[in-house]
Amino acid sequence: MTTDTDIRRIDQNHRRSRAVVHGGTVYTAGQVPSDMSLDVTGQGQQVLDKIDALLAEAGTDKSKVLSAQVWLRTRDDLAAFNALWDAWVVPDHTPARICGYVPMNNPDCRIEIQVIAAVGGQ
Repeated sequence: MTTDTDIRRIDQNHRRSRAVVHGGTVYTAGQVPSDMSLDVTGQGQQVLDKIDALLAEAGTDKSKVLSAQVWLRTRDDLAAFNALWDAWVVPDHTPARICGYVPMNNPDCRIEIQVIAAVGGQ
C-alpha cells in the first residue's frame, strides 16, 4: 500500500506539482519557458535548465532520464531543438523520446517538455 510518506511532491500548489518522486522514480510535469519572447533555442534552454534543477532537487540528474515527451509548437523548430537536445543529453544515456507538434495554451510558447527519471542507483 502506498502512503503519502512514500510520495514526495516538489513545488506543489492546488493544481499541480512540478515533480513527484515515488518508488525510485521522478515524474516531472510539463515544463515551459519563463521568457516566451525567445526563439525555440532560448526557450528550450530555459526548459532544460528547469528540468535539470527539478532532477537535482529530486536527487537525480539527466543521465538517469528514462523517457521524455517533447511538444513543439511547429515542426519548423525541430532541427534547432534537436541540436539543443543533442548537446544536453548524456552520451550513451539517451532516453526514450517522443516529439510532437501541438497548439500551445500560450501562443508564444514554442516548447514544453516532460520527463521521467530514475532516482538513486535504480
